[in-house]
Formats: sequence, C-alpha cells, structure tokens
Amino acid sequence: MRGFVVALVVLAACGKGDVGGGKSRLDLVLRHGWIVDGSGNPKYRGDVGVRGDRIVAVGFLDGAQARETLDVSGLVVAPGFIDMLGQSEQNVLIDNRVLSKVTQGITTEVTGEGGSIAPLTEQLVAADSDLMRKYHFQEDWRDLDGYFAHLARTGSTVNIATFVGATQLRMVVVGNEDRPATAAELAHMQALVDTAMEQGSLGVSTALEYAPALYAPTDELVALARAARRHGGLYATHMRSEGGAIDAALDEVFRIAREADIAAEIWHLKVAGRLNWGRMPHVLVRIDSARAAGLDVTANLYPYQAAATSLDASIPGWAHAGGVDSLIARLRNPAARARIRAELLAPPQPTDRFLRAAGGPAGVLVLPFADSLKQLTGKRLSEVAALRHADPIETLFDLVIAEHARTSAIYFLMAEPDVQLALKAWWTAFDTDAGGVAPDGPFAGDGTHPRAYGTFARILGHYVRDLNLLPLEQAVRKATSLPAQRVGLHDRGLLRPGMYADITVFDPNAISDRATFERPHQPSAGIVFVLVNGQIVLSHGTLTAARPGRGLRGPGYVAPERRARK
Repeated sequence: MRGFVVALVVLAACGKGDVGGGKSRLDLVLRHGWIVDGSGNPKYRGDVGVRGDRIVAVGFLDGAQARETLDVSGLVVAPGFIDMLGQSEQNVLIDNRVLSKVTQGITTEVTGEGGSIAPLTEQLVAADSDLMRKYHFQEDWRDLDGYFAHLARTGSTVNIATFVGATQLRMVVVGNEDRPATAAELAHMQALVDTAMEQGSLGVSTALEYAPALYAPTDELVALARAARRHGGLYATHMRSEGGAIDAALDEVFRIAREADIAAEIWHLKVAGRLNWGRMPHVLVRIDSARAAGLDVTANLYPYQAAATSLDASIPGWAHAGGVDSLIARLRNPAARARIRAELLAPPQPTDRFLRAAGGPAGVLVLPFADSLKQLTGKRLSEVAALRHADPIETLFDLVIAEHARTSAIYFLMAEPDVQLALKAWWTAFDTDAGGVAPDGPFAGDGTHPRAYGTFARILGHYVRDLNLLPLEQAVRKATSLPAQRVGLHDRGLLRPGMYADITVFDPNAISDRATFERPHQPSAGIVFVLVNGQIVLSHGTLTAARPGRGLRGPGYVAPERRARK
C-alpha cells in the first residue's frame, strides 16, 4: 500500500510541473499522445514519464525535465501488448530480435503450450539435436532457473514468461507411452510442478490434441493443476477437442477448474472443422454459464481462419504411441500404413481433426523443416502431391518420414463469423500462437503463419478501425491488462505510476497487418515506438540495439536463497 501512495504523490507532483533536475529528472517523456491506459477507460490526451525501468508519471507533464523527449502527438500510447500464447522460447535464443513480435507492439510473450522449455533431460536434449545443429544454439539448462539464466546471457527485445507443460512432464517421467501415469509417476510430476512454480512458472498447461498428452486421463490433469494451484498458478489448455467433441472438451476444462479450484485459460479458442462452423455462439454461452456458476474461465485467440501445427498431427493419436520413431515405424509398415490411410479417407465427421477438418489436402499448406525441401514451402498438400505425381495421403506420410515428423502445416479450419464473435467477448485476450521470426536471419527461409507478424496489428487495424468490431479502448485492454491479470504479472499491462515501462506507441490510422499466407514474412505497419523495461527497442518502426527483455516469473516464485532455507 505504501508504494501505491508514493506513486500517487509522484503523479500529483508531475502534474503540477514540479519535477525538476537532480533525482527528480526523468529519463524519458512521451508527450501529447492519446493515452489508452489498458484499463478500458476512454482515451485522453496526456504525457507519460519514465525513469529507469518504471513509469513514474502519467498526466499533464509540461513542467517535467527529461533526458529525452518524444513528441507522440496524434499517436496512441498504450501499455506494451502481451502475447497470451507465443512459441518463442527457443526462437529468442536463436535470434534475440524477435522482430515479428516487436513490430506488432508485443513486449511480453507467454509460452509453454503443453511442451515447455523445462524441465529437460539428456534424452530430450538429444531429441532436439537436429534443431540445435540447424539453428546453432545449445540447450544447456535443465530447469527453469537455468533457462532464465541462459536468456539473461543472450538477451532479448521482449520479456518471456512460461508455463510448465503437462506434455513436458509426461515426456520426462512417463515417456511417450499410451497409458495413465502410475501413482509414483504422478507424484514425481507433481513434485516437478512444485519446483517449476517456485522457479517462476505461471502455472501448468496442457495440449490435449497431441500425443503423448492425449493419453493422460482427466484425473491426472486435476492432480497437476492442484499442484500449480498451491502456488497461485493458472491452468492453461489447448483443449482435447476444438471441433465436434468441443462440448466434452469444455466439460473437462470446467471439471479441472472446479476440482482443482484453479483459474483456467483456454488457449486459441476456436470452432474447427467445416461441419462445426456456426457453433461459436454455443461455445461462448457455455463459458459464460460456467463463469456465472462460479468458475474462473477465460480464453484467448488469434484473428485468422487458419490454424498451424505439425503435419503429423493429422495422423490418428494411436499411431503416435511410443514417440516419433514408433510413428515412423508404423508408417513404414504396410498394414499399419493402410489402417492410417483408411482412417484419413473415411467419410467426413464433425470430430475430424486437422487434415480431415480442413476438407482434405487442398486445405493444408505445407511448411517443411529441411532446407532441401524449401521449394515446397507454402504449397498446398494437394499441389505437392501433384508435383510428385503421387497420392496426397501417401505424400503426407512420405514427408513425415523424410523429416522425422518436423514438417509443419497450416490448416484452414475456421469460419470468419465465429472468429469475430470470439474476438468481441469481453473475457478473451489475444495470442499469436507463433514463434518470433524475421525476414532475414536464421528463420528467413522458414515458412510461418501470418499471425507471427500480424495478430495485434490486424486486430487494431482491420477489426477495430475498419470494421468497428470493438472499441479501441477495449481492444487495448484485451491486449494488455487482461492477460497481465490472468497470468499474475500485476506490475505490467497498465500505464500507471510504479508499473514497468513496457509501452507501445502506434498510429491508429496507419496500423495494419501486411503478412499473408502467400508472403508471411512481412512486418506490420504503424507501430512507431516500443519500450521494454524503459528502453526503446523499436523507434519509428526500426529495431534498436537494446535487448532489455527479461524472464518474468509467476506468482509462486521463491528466490533461490529462500528455497535453500526451506
């Protein structure tokens, strides 16, 4: 409480023009902008003063002295955007510019979707050897403390916060087997959650459409969520189904939230598959009803009609048991391959996933991993098959085998009216569900989804300005204070004295996404300045040399010296 009072005194003093030289001098003042403070309140003209890594004043600051002053007249000054689900935990170590995120105004990324950056074992590190050879980095950590230490050494333009993934825990303790964890294994996984939470994890996460996570029964997930809840953590989930079985998947989310007494976040909310289009109103009503019944459930999403994940995700879950080597062995076995093929060619069903939900090979864009296959990047699976004079399903199998299941894919799964309804819901935040990349550098030749570059600019330009789908102030709230509140980053997400100086300045008339599915490596336009922890990382749309991003720790964090005394 005392810090809050001090912050108000600083604000009042600055508003009267009493900030002079010496210790009161500011490092930076953003003058004469339209302040959209992240709360959802109406915008107003004013100034923002920064000292060190904190905001110290917001209001009328004409009397304030500062080492640097930026005239932002006519521009919107907002808290830095928070990507509620990114995938940059490795990317940031490879290319610390994280350009596609910064150029759309993102200052903090939340990551850890089922799989997470820690814990690691020697076996899991060995499985990533092809990644490390290709991108020239080393996984030299084994826990979250070690990862954050590595991140501090290499630097970043953006802050990184992470969940511990239930998939990761299964791979460490159970492996890739299709079975429930034993009591001893579950106790081991809970202990790993305790450790991750004390080291700064935001909570526990699941990605239940993918092996080996899909082999976990609900009781196992409740137990892991309870461990996270002991430390104030959140349960975040890629649900078990986003299509025809979405009601059962929602039931599972609600059960976990209820039985673990934990807040729940649904990642990249969608209604997938053409046979399910138009069901978003039903999904939103179900979540509203759960909230009215006392459950703390919210969601986030990206503003596109296509999803992206691995190509092998189209292969039925049973075929993944035992891991990638076992999957490839099945694809090389004529009988198993024929069974998988038959399942992929069966009559359409509402519960279809990925390839089948996208309407078949013409609804899938291929993003190969190997440099030798880059000529196929961005082509439809049907086109790749035609180029090879081969059957599309057999082509899918051959790509999975050739790239050891590293091939990615974009699947056209959603209907625009469903996307718009979810964007408007007051309790949804935004995500990119993509790693940070750049048009040059180590990821330049890789395919990616346009959401990697365009999510937040598309929302503020296309949906807010052009379509008037939701007010500017509400869109900024959903990009800033809402996600900060959900994951427990209570000193970010608002333009208030005492908060960290993560700030995004943009031109509301010019902000727009430029990345397309055909040409995804195009940064967004209209983001003028981005500050991270008080330092300018983007100036007039150009990256600076500053790398002030940090590893952000969750509500259960315990400093190492205190852990040692426990």
